[in-house]
Amino acid sequence: MTLPMSDPTAWATAMNNLGMAPLGIAGQPILPDLPPPATRERPPGCKTVFVGGLPENGTEQIIVEVFEQCGEIIAIRKSKKNFCHIRFAEEYMVDKALYLSGYRIRLGSSTDKKDTGRLHVDFAQARDDLYEWECKQRMLAREERHRRRMEEERLRPPSPPPVVHYSDHECSIVAEKLKDDSKFSEAVQTLLTWIERGEVNRRSANNFYSMIQSANSHVRRLVNEKAAHEKDMEEAKEKFKQALSGILIQFEQIVAVYHSASKQKAWDHFTKAQRKNISVWCKQAEEIRNIHNDELMGIRREEEMEMSDDEIEETTETKETEESALVSQAEALKEENDSLRWQLDAYRNEVELLKQEQGKAHREDDPNKEQQLKLLQQALQGMQQHLLKVQEEYKRKEAELEKVKDDKLQVEKMLENLKEKESCASRLCASNQDSDYPLEKTLNSSPIKSEREALLVGIISTFLHVHPFGASIEYICSYLHRLDNKICTSDVEGLMSRLQHTFKQEMTGVGASLEKRWKFCGFEGLKLT
Repeated sequence: MTLPMSDPTAWATAMNNLGMAPLGIAGQPILPDLPPPATRERPPGCKTVFVGGLPENGTEQIIVEVFEQCGEIIAIRKSKKNFCHIRFAEEYMVDKALYLSGYRIRLGSSTDKKDTGRLHVDFAQARDDLYEWECKQRMLAREERHRRRMEEERLRPPSPPPVVHYSDHECSIVAEKLKDDSKFSEAVQTLLTWIERGEVNRRSANNFYSMIQSANSHVRRLVNEKAAHEKDMEEAKEKFKQALSGILIQFEQIVAVYHSASKQKAWDHFTKAQRKNISVWCKQAEEIRNIHNDELMGIRREEEMEMSDDEIEETTETKETEESALVSQAEALKEENDSLRWQLDAYRNEVELLKQEQGKAHREDDPNKEQQLKLLQQALQGMQQHLLKVQEEYKRKEAELEKVKDDKLQVEKMLENLKEKESCASRLCASNQDSDYPLEKTLNSSPIKSEREALLVGIISTFLHVHPFGASIEYICSYLHRLDNKICTSDVEGLMSRLQHTFKQEMTGVGASLEKRWKFCGFEGLKLT
């Protein structure tokens, strides 16, 4: 329970949750500000509560009805002295039962002393609870020990593989393995272990000597492998240096493009956002170029230092030979050599600085400017060609649009002329029929040919009248099929198309939802006819 035991409203809340009103003997509600009853210290793993103050006439069934809402009850031990012990299935159920302490209980409507009592709920010490708690603690301790043991085993370094004892058979096997390059390391470890164990004696000395000789034969192979790896490393360094120099050249070209774009004649044509992006890109490219340049210079300095170390070694060898002859002359030569070396280093540094300055000036003057001008000219030519193409396309589209508008106007004029001709023809036909033919012939020439079609027209008109937005032919035919299954969709559509003043067809929707719908226009057609 999240509510503390000292909360004054917890008692009334607990009784309300259990479905019982907290009433006293006189039927008055108990005040919720009563202090909580004193409880003893909770035993470890407590699942049993002591309940005192029960009515004398209270039965075990009544106790179950009151306390079973706190949780599952395992056992009840009731005494004749108005108290009992209740054991629950879980420990948290005991906390729920403690909230019932301090409430009065009354059996039925009787106010007799034997039918009333004030509950007192407290922790109870039970051997079963203590035993279960101790078993649980022992299980947790076992799990903790197992977890620690598994962790120690996981962190423990692996033990070395076992080495077989020496014998003539094992010696021959190890000697064969020593000759194999792939199994050499395993065989050497076995040989080392045998020698440290003291397996060498007069009888086995020749065997061990042959195995040591086989191990010695691998020295040349290892030296050759080292030389091959060093050669591969030198080639890789050279390739890396060449690739890095090529990358630096491209970075110089990119930075030159940014610098040329930053000049006044091109800079004014860019927008503010474009200028900001160009300046940011230029700064990033310069930083990356400087990093790569420093890396390349570091590689060159290392090569020069290696070369100077070789020179120093050669000079020291000559000095040793001279010192064996004349010590005084060696000291003088040493001083002269030092002074010359310092002068050589100074000249070398000056030459490198001059080369770098000349290279930068040459790069900035001639090739970069020419390349920048060529790139800018090509870009301008491409933009001009693209602009001309766009203008031609725009003019062509405008001409097509004007042509389509003219065609549309012509078609609308033709439709108006046709409508006028049709109206005149219908009027002439009507006047001729009225003057020449009798009533029967006029009925026979009408679009409705039978009484069945007249009924269909009436039903369809009624159906479409209640559908002001129209309906599809399938929807209309599905409604007519309820009246007659023999009605054909094509007949219905032909009948409606003949009655142009009664029904009209319209297209609704856009794209994939395009649909043909029939509408009732009889009221408008009555005025026209």
